[in-house]
Amino acid sequence: MHTFPTARLLALGAAILFGCAAHAAAPDAEHPSVKRPHSLPPSADLTYTIKARQHGLSIGGTATVQWRAADGKYLVATESRAALFGKILENRSEGLVDDYGLAPATFYEKRFRKDPSNTVFKRDVKTITFSEGDESYPLKGGEQDRTSIQWQLAAQARATPDKFKPGSEWNYFVAGRRDAEVWSFKVVKSEVVQVGAGEVNAVHLVKAPPPDAQGQQVDLWLAPTMDWYPVRVRFNDNDGDFVDQTLEKAVKK
Repeated sequence: MHTFPTARLLALGAAILFGCAAHAAAPDAEHPSVKRPHSLPPSADLTYTIKARQHGLSIGGTATVQWRAADGKYLVATESRAALFGKILENRSEGLVDDYGLAPATFYEKRFRKDPSNTVFKRDVKTITFSEGDESYPLKGGEQDRTSIQWQLAAQARATPDKFKPGSEWNYFVAGRRDAEVWSFKVVKSEVVQVGAGEVNAVHLVKAPPPDAQGQQVDLWLAPTMDWYPVRVRFNDNDGDFVDQTLEKAVKK
């Protein structure tokens, strides 16, 4: 049996967290703040299958996502488990819904054998702060965290599906564990994705790292016939490692 060092589990956990980036935060001058129409998907519990290759090892696992949206509030709670090793990642984003869409108040993350981190969106003083490090950023409106961003995209695509055409680009200011930066998504095309219930057509978006960085490429597939739920997410490293997360089941709540 292969051993699985802690560093590899941490790498897998970091990859499963949507869009784990490895480049420096973008300067404030590039901080986008754009109001767009949004229509939040119905509350649901979603289950995903995880297939990955990390440091030459093939790894399997599962992820569960609790998505709740009601009464002007939202919650996304995610838990990822790797076979034989149990829970390797837990994260949670919650906050309000405002004119920009999702408006996170807190972003919590707990990785395998790491202390938890908290990112706080202090809307009374219009500042983003982090429990890890002394960085802070202004709140201008529309900012997301690395868990909420999938659902912000889904909500905006659900409201204006005609705008999510191949070649269109969508920019957001996204906070992580200790900093924040601009993420740019580009719509590629509509593709068929195999999910637990069969095949679905999904809109494929790509977040590529900047040309001068070594961050991950993130591919996201949103399914129009399933209320634009994320049906697949894939993280590709430039060394060939990957994590591929595919929807098995979605139960509306």
